Amino acid sequence: MAQARSSQPLRYARVLVKLSGEALMGDTPYGIDTSELDRIAADLGEAIELGAKLCLVVGGGNIYRGLAGAAHGMDRVAGDYMGMLATVMNGLALGAALQAKGREARVMSAIPMPTVCEPFARARALRHLDKGRVVIFVGGTGNPYFTTDTAAAIRAAEMGCDAMLKATQVDGVYSADPEKHKDARRYDALTYDDVLKQDLRIMDGAAIALARDNRIPIIVFSIKRQGGLAQLLQGKGLSTTINGG
Repeated sequence: MAQARSSQPLRYARVLVKLSGEALMGDTPYGIDTSELDRIAADLGEAIELGAKLCLVVGGGNIYRGLAGAAHGMDRVAGDYMGMLATVMNGLALGAALQAKGREARVMSAIPMPTVCEPFARARALRHLDKGRVVIFVGGTGNPYFTTDTAAAIRAAEMGCDAMLKATQVDGVYSADPEKHKDARRYDALTYDDVLKQDLRIMDGAAIALARDNRIPIIVFSIKRQGGLAQLLQGKGLSTTINGG
């Protein structure tokens, strides 16, 4: 395993990164773009070299989204379980990409499937994290009607994370879609209540409330910017910080 190369303290040393499934698509219409997967794994590796303890929650929207299926007549519960299984596929892909770069990774699922990956157990996950392994949480919460955003907030609290990093396609939270509205304002900081009151849809309401109740700041940054994660951990680059104000 590669050794940490940073001698400077990090702004956030123990973090959970929330990745959408769509982040793995690259320019493809669905599924996993292996070049994008490799780039994200390299970014995660750079953060590890700085000495960060990383855990991840990945969505499954690049493969299947339960709520969208329900809107087209699919039973919501069945659709949500299909979405959870999609996150397992994405997590296994991320784990393999990290291992290929010499980074130890463990995939842990809220839905037990021991022939595929480890079942989630908090004590075991904490040991993996303390040993410098990247822990990839998949299967959501293991229950329908909950999003991977909510799963991320729960796991961040369970792992004692300094912050939850929400990886998006843009460099923070804007007042409107910056690709459609050139005059959209980017926020440097917001409170949890700002996000809920303005319905900014950064994460679902349950995830925001969980982060607020556990005093976990949410940092929104761009996963498209090469090296952006490492910069963020060092207090550099553009991002939006959401906390209690």
